[in-house]
Amino acid sequence: MVQYAYRTCKTDHHPVGTCAMGVGESAVTAPDLRVRGIEALRVVDASVMPFVPSCNTNAPTIMVAEKASDAILGRKPLSAAVL
Repeated sequence: MVQYAYRTCKTDHHPVGTCAMGVGESAVTAPDLRVRGIEALRVVDASVMPFVPSCNTNAPTIMVAEKASDAILGRKPLSAAVL
């Protein structure tokens, strides 16, 4: 029975949080997703998320990509009044 479990079971890990985003010294990326200390490099994936979301990581990763796209194109964030 254990051999069957080894052959047929799998996990669906959604790794996140390996590349901390923030303003502190321990943050790897700035809030605009630029990697600190390396010019013209951004991290645009689930690794900038501080924790695993309670849903699949697909939609939040798309949100991160949209944020990066706006930052790269120089678009300002929407104001709270628009949201």
